[in-house]
Amino acid sequence: MNSSSQKPQTGGGLPLIQYWAEQTLSPQGAKLWQTLNHKSACLSCAWGTGGQKGGFINEAGEYLQRCAKSVEAIAAELQPPIPQGFWQQYSVAELQELSSLECDRLGRLSYPLLLEAGQTHYRRISWQEVYEIGDRAFRREGDRLASYSSGRSSNEAAYLLQLFMRASGSNNLADCSDLCHAASGVGLKQVFGSGTSMVSLESLKHSDCVVLIGSNAPANHPRLMNELIKLRDRGGKVIIINPQLEIGLVKFASPAFPIKSLLKGGSDISSLYLQPIPGSDTALFIGLQKAAIEQDLIQLDYLQSYTEGWEEVVSYAQEQSWDYITQTCGLSREEIEEVGYAIATSDKVVFAWAMGITQQANGVDNVRSIANLALLTGNAGKLGAGTMPIRGHSNVQGVGSMGVTIRLKEEIKQALSQLLGHDLKETQGYDTRALIDAAFTNKIDTLFCLGGNLYAANPDLNQARKALSQIETIFYVATKPNLGHFHGLAKQNTLILPVFNRFENPHKTTTESGNNFVRLNDEGKSHLTQQNSDLVSEVELLTEIAHRRHGENPVQWRKLQDTSYIRELIAKTIPGYKKIGEIDTTQAEFTISGRIFTEPKFATDSGKAKMKITPLPDLSLPDRASFNIPKNCRSLILILGSGRSYTQHNTVVYRSADKFRGMPHRYCILMNAGDVKKAGFKEHEKVNVKGDAGELQEIEIICGGMREGAAFMFYPEANILFTANVDRQSGTPAYKRVPICIYKP
Repeated sequence: MNSSSQKPQTGGGLPLIQYWAEQTLSPQGAKLWQTLNHKSACLSCAWGTGGQKGGFINEAGEYLQRCAKSVEAIAAELQPPIPQGFWQQYSVAELQELSSLECDRLGRLSYPLLLEAGQTHYRRISWQEVYEIGDRAFRREGDRLASYSSGRSSNEAAYLLQLFMRASGSNNLADCSDLCHAASGVGLKQVFGSGTSMVSLESLKHSDCVVLIGSNAPANHPRLMNELIKLRDRGGKVIIINPQLEIGLVKFASPAFPIKSLLKGGSDISSLYLQPIPGSDTALFIGLQKAAIEQDLIQLDYLQSYTEGWEEVVSYAQEQSWDYITQTCGLSREEIEEVGYAIATSDKVVFAWAMGITQQANGVDNVRSIANLALLTGNAGKLGAGTMPIRGHSNVQGVGSMGVTIRLKEEIKQALSQLLGHDLKETQGYDTRALIDAAFTNKIDTLFCLGGNLYAANPDLNQARKALSQIETIFYVATKPNLGHFHGLAKQNTLILPVFNRFENPHKTTTESGNNFVRLNDEGKSHLTQQNSDLVSEVELLTEIAHRRHGENPVQWRKLQDTSYIRELIAKTIPGYKKIGEIDTTQAEFTISGRIFTEPKFATDSGKAKMKITPLPDLSLPDRASFNIPKNCRSLILILGSGRSYTQHNTVVYRSADKFRGMPHRYCILMNAGDVKKAGFKEHEKVNVKGDAGELQEIEIICGGMREGAAFMFYPEANILFTANVDRQSGTPAYKRVPICIYKP
């Protein structure tokens, strides 16, 4: 049977209801619902919900704002502890055979673990031993210390991490955002002086057109779909730009609207749907600019009053030939002109994007080209319009706001220097890819990972493994095991440190959504008991290591175990966060000041947006000989984009099959049916897939909604195939444009 006949005909819908029902009826169902209603932010994506209004309520006061992603994340955290004898029974070599799904299903980490050089098994250790190892490990030169962080952490833990690292003389503050949305922050700051969304949830509700680029929101940000449904209901347009035809972007059945959407077979989402060649987004957006210019639809008065550099951008777009633009992006002039007209004639347009834009070798240029189109059409700095990167991890933006970045704002640098009593180091510091390269050349002694999965998130897994093995001591702070704990092993000491999750912390914390809204998370209680676990909070762990390393001068580290004191420091040192200093008293959640632009006055030195030419990309592909495959075999060169399944959160896999794409397991490749036929392959045939770093065998071909010349595989499994081709401006690897050769030996 053809796989397409088994796929749902709409995104969302009854499969989600079925999953909710299964989890509700499970032994942990009561605890699951109690947690869903806990006053804390959702653990999953950054399209925030929860907090002081209640677990199901967003900042607009709207109910039913939880999704299956929330349930998956909470259910995984409610697993029982890993059995006491597990670590003595299974060697690291045996644990390296586990998949991401199998790692997650082991259960909750419940006590500290240590793997020493020459040993085959992790062993339990005390927190006293952890702190002694930490004290020794962080007495190295600052330039040889590094951290990596995840968006699951709180603002308070992130602030402590960067404060401790900078007090220790290190600017090596790598973060998971380096691998995803760094290009958004860099590009938007260049144009508008602010690197986050300029669109709040309230502002989005006033738009009459959303352009959604390089995003599979039905899987990764399901509650955004509710806003798109409401936009279509009020007569607005949704324009999708994605090389892959995602069924949920065509039609989506939302449980939040049981009558008008769920029971009627779904709501129409896309008004227009373009499938460009992967990596050609800058060319497409220059084409859209050219279309608006030639149709005399750009806003000259707006450009003259509120922007700089617009004349060069307009001239550059005019100079590019339609033949070159259409050849580069693989779309017709008519398609581009239709979308350009739809955008330019709408009143309030929001441009939203995810990693299809940023995970490219020219990710910053992609972002700037989108911003240029927004400005040419007057869609920045007014209610209902603007640029809106859609962030992944629930607090990934907050972690960056707290100063966990190698691109520290000057005003934060000055405030931290005053707090620490000395100037901060001026060295650039390592972002995530630079950290891996530095470790590979033996320049890192100690690495502290506050959550995340540094090993599996990186391209070229063999290089990542070798790089991490050069580091003397690695601390992995986590709630559950992941692939990195078994493959990303240090030279001497690898520690796995179990902590409370967000809804278990014994103190209040805060998080920041992708739309700049700060939520307050109440204290909680873990289902794990003192009899079967020995957990600490991230805040307690960081402050104790810092205290033992630095004492009480100039910062009273143990005093910072009171998170309200951390929030006082945040209020004094982090721009836009003044209200966090009062949040314990007022309980008032807030939108960060200085980021949402409803008037065309931006955060640049002149107050004007700074437009700049974005050059057309070179999208050449290697030839067959470059892959060194056997002669006289069937083969095809394609552009691979790796990404998450519908039942996955970053590197954490909750279920192996992806029903919405018709992919029955993790080792499939989704291809265009015409490409399959052209190369002489058949659907479900097993082939080899080779990149410039590695090869995967026995990969099953699945025909699906890919444009010609493009293919899709799951992340992180596909990461072994390719080296890190990074954007020079942001350091983000090009996961979404990987040349591969598919062949049958």
